[in-house]
Amino acid sequence: MLVELKARFDEDSNIGWARMLEHEGVHVTYGLMGLKTHCKVLLVVRQEGDEIRRYVHLGTGNYNHATARAYEDLGMFTCDPEIGADATDLFNYLTGYSAQKDYRRLIVAPVNMRERLDGLLRREIAHARAGTRARLVLKMNALVDRRIIHLLYEASQQGVQVDLIVRGVCSLRPGVAGLSENIRVTSVVGRFLEHSRIYYFRNGGDEEIYAGSADLMTRNIDRRVEVLFPVTSPPLRRYLRDDVLGVYLADNASGRDMQPGGGYARLRPAEGEEPVQVQRRLLESRGGVWRR
Repeated sequence: MLVELKARFDEDSNIGWARMLEHEGVHVTYGLMGLKTHCKVLLVVRQEGDEIRRYVHLGTGNYNHATARAYEDLGMFTCDPEIGADATDLFNYLTGYSAQKDYRRLIVAPVNMRERLDGLLRREIAHARAGTRARLVLKMNALVDRRIIHLLYEASQQGVQVDLIVRGVCSLRPGVAGLSENIRVTSVVGRFLEHSRIYYFRNGGDEEIYAGSADLMTRNIDRRVEVLFPVTSPPLRRYLRDDVLGVYLADNASGRDMQPGGGYARLRPAEGEEPVQVQRRLLESRGGVWRR
């Protein structure tokens, strides 16, 4: 088991868990020197008959009972062989048994995330230049990385429709003439702390969606161990596109739109329009009960 001791607000708790696990005979490691481990990955390897099978959970949120009740997050459980192999390589990398430089399906910081994100954004720009409808919907906690921001400005200038759902700090300015007319920035404030990261690329109709632990911050991309995982199942992709991201963009009751000057304007339903609160919709769609 890998335990990150520099987990904000959880240092004492994690040290206690690590000591208890070691006392019970569990082999505990603490990650790579100089790199905070921020990814959320669980790997179970089982012998099933004559075969070894790997089950992987990948998430956007912490394995923490307190934040699980207060944060909005998502996760994926899979036995995809390539993701299982990638997860194995990732844990070998984290425990120092491998100098892994590439992955089959996962995007891993600081190994290949900068290069892959750059390529995904430039691909969408290329689609726009070729006259193909291009679209980006990126949901995160913070957007401050300069190289990513410059690529998003370039995407807007080339005609890519860009929707950014950013909970906190956003160093990009939307709606600036000649720079970012095609960019909208929305922030949602609700009962739960927004925490999931979801990245949608239209890719000329061959859509790709990634989710994971990484915000678009230089520290996350270059100085932490982070994972973004692909959602390849067509029903799950449609769910994330339409029933999650689509509802975030339709929120007219708990959302706020960033203005070109950096301020925010609270969204309110138009007269006769039904209020849409994304967190309430998502909770009730899973049988939960909304409390004010």
